Amino acid sequence: MTAGRSALVVGGGLAGVSAALALADRGHRVTLIESRSRLGGLASSFRRDSAAGRLTVDNGQHVYLRCCTAYRWFLERIGAAALAPLQRRLDVPVLDAARGRLGRLHRTALPAPLHLAASLAGYPHLSAGERARTVRAAFALRRLDPQDPALDGQSFGDWLHRHGQTGRCVEALWDLVGVATLNARAGDVSLALAAMVFRTGLLTRSAAADIGLPAVPLGELHHTRAGAALDRSGVRVRLRTRVRAVRPAADGGWRATVRDAAGRPAELTADTVVLAVPQRETHGLLPPGALPDPGGLLRIGTAPILNVHVIYDRPVLRRPFLAALGTPVQWVFDRTGPSGLAGGGQYLALSQSAAGEEIDRPVAELRARYLPELERLLPPAREAAVRDFFVTRERTATFAPEPGVNRLRPGPRTRAAGLYLAGAWTATGWPATMESAVRSGLAAAEAADAADAPAVSGRASGGARFPAPGKETGASGVAAPAAGGAAAQDPAADAPPVPYEEHP
Repeated sequence: MTAGRSALVVGGGLAGVSAALALADRGHRVTLIESRSRLGGLASSFRRDSAAGRLTVDNGQHVYLRCCTAYRWFLERIGAAALAPLQRRLDVPVLDAARGRLGRLHRTALPAPLHLAASLAGYPHLSAGERARTVRAAFALRRLDPQDPALDGQSFGDWLHRHGQTGRCVEALWDLVGVATLNARAGDVSLALAAMVFRTGLLTRSAAADIGLPAVPLGELHHTRAGAALDRSGVRVRLRTRVRAVRPAADGGWRATVRDAAGRPAELTADTVVLAVPQRETHGLLPPGALPDPGGLLRIGTAPILNVHVIYDRPVLRRPFLAALGTPVQWVFDRTGPSGLAGGGQYLALSQSAAGEEIDRPVAELRARYLPELERLLPPAREAAVRDFFVTRERTATFAPEPGVNRLRPGPRTRAAGLYLAGAWTATGWPATMESAVRSGLAAAEAADAADAPAVSGRASGGARFPAPGKETGASGVAAPAAGGAAAQDPAADAPPVPYEEHP
């Protein structure tokens, strides 16, 4: 094979890794730069020496859905699909702590939207009248076009109110799903993004919302397996290296100034550059004129996610996960197996999205808040001893999906030839999820490959064409709860690779 054009990918999260793999598959010579000591961005793992033993901890809890075709491609591409199995059919236990009632959101084999009819008919967290109101709103939502620009400026909460949804309807159904997928409550969400989530995940295809949960740490998927796939593809990966500047080269192509963990500077050249970092970092790296409104990147807000980790001395939850109502707790996951916890205890991880009011609270305060709530939800926890309690905080976990945000999200192409953008915050039409991140990387790689195709004299033998996410099954997808997001060039890149751990 004749060597193809060179490409530099800045950012080693899911967007950057996906772009690098896709470009390498099409014959490009790729270098990937990541400022942290690991790949995976905001969907990664670290080690913790706990009173319960040495643990592998995911910095946040992530799942995906059957309709997440791009992320499923990613898992296949890195040889890890079997490590994140899907449910046979959607089944989410929903426990109301205030009323002490357990319900389920589950599907049948009927076509959508009838696949949810039996579940909604018996859903104990809504009255008969509220269930009827919800059905009418769901059919109205199904008729919306998420790509209609007029929807982007409207609030999902206002739309729900106009369609007769009570506060209980919003809490027990729309926010139960929406907060996890969008990282915001209905009143703070663009109607376009909400319509995309609910139409794609729940209202179009019956199997779309079947949940996939990693059976191994996220680091095994997004760092170890992804790193091995990059290596097999000939991608050069440089960790703990920060890109300080990107500028056009005098003789064509691009020059990037980088600095490694030891502070040593270097200059890299490439025909193509993909910036797969968060929007503010992208703004700082863009050359003049690359975007018509670069300031729009700074107007894209961010939203936090808080994760609470509790190690008990015995099992207290009999299910892989559950969603909760009537309590500050949102979603609870059993991560005992993936964490490596031994000795008969149980490791629960609470994923708390839209956590703006709690993200900076002290660990001791969070402990006092959440341990009693877990005892309300899970009676066995009342007799169990807590062996460890800690939190992880992602203060800028996702972009804020507020009304009007889609107008600010650029596509993969810039006005500068050879410079492309990727990240879950770009114009994928999706909220900030692992699926959106992978799609953005593939879109950037395809744009770069299309522009470079006449100059690329060789293609990888048997190299796969870029996937067209959604076309394999005719569906799109969302990943929930919690979001993957683009890789960040962490300001603490030169610190030890355990930046999230906090103790009481």
